[in-house]
Amino acid sequence: MKQVTRAGVPVDVAGDFPAVGQASPPLTLTNIEMADVTLADYAGKRKVLNIIPSVDTPTCATSTRKFNELASSLDDTVVLVVSADLPYAAKRFCGAEGLDNVETLSTFRHPEFHRDWGVALCSGVMSGLCARAVVVLDEQDRVIHGELVEEIKQEPNYEAALKALG
Repeated sequence: MKQVTRAGVPVDVAGDFPAVGQASPPLTLTNIEMADVTLADYAGKRKVLNIIPSVDTPTCATSTRKFNELASSLDDTVVLVVSADLPYAAKRFCGAEGLDNVETLSTFRHPEFHRDWGVALCSGVMSGLCARAVVVLDEQDRVIHGELVEEIKQEPNYEAALKALG
């Protein structure tokens, strides 16, 4: 079991975080229209998964805004913001913020995502949510970058994710 911290306090993280070079784990999540989607729905595109605990926290909101801004300049790439937030909450947040370059996806029907992708917070006050992470997939759904952010309250390394996209 891995650990990250939240305000310096250790938090256990279960599952195997995807390694660079491996095929991505399976993915089924729920979009804002309440429809389930898989990686096949984004076939032929590169994918940036901005995995967050909740859009209703300051750092998560910031990373969603930042990836929305960065996404406007990325060719053949979709930015997917993954959290346990209900699709209604994610839609409300993106609508209020004017964010239209990211797609929000929810784990609420598919909690297996947490362990399959190695981001299952399983201790502390945020147990049941996703750890903060960024995973970048190429067009064939191979992992080309991965970052499990060591401190939940810290933003991910945006530059490293963009560099992986070339």
